Amino acid sequence: MAQSKRELFQKRRQRVRSKLRKMAAGRLRLSVHRSSKNISVQVIDDAKGVTLAAASTLEPKLGLQGKNNIEAATKVGAEIAERAKAAGVEEVYFDRGGFLFHGKVKALADAAREGGLKF
Repeated sequence: MAQSKRELFQKRRQRVRSKLRKMAAGRLRLSVHRSSKNISVQVIDDAKGVTLAAASTLEPKLGLQGKNNIEAATKVGAEIAERAKAAGVEEVYFDRGGFLFHGKVKALADAAREGGLKF
């Protein structure tokens, strides 16, 4: 039976997160959300339930409001790496959610790696 796009997305998201939790070994999570107009990312400590660092194209400081392209994703990735370093975070695991690892999500991950985050 055919499933809706939303149901397939939710299944993919749960599958990815389940696999990541098994191999996380107490590391923090770098969670990505991509909408049609913006992209945002957070460094989350699941044990404590706190967000340690976050970056988004919605922030006026970055000057990317309403932009959702590869350039914007690269800038957000570099910014999250900088903020995570300031918060004392070196190593995370990359939670892409239900999004495929190409295009904007890949550009964000590459920029975060270049900024010094290890995953």
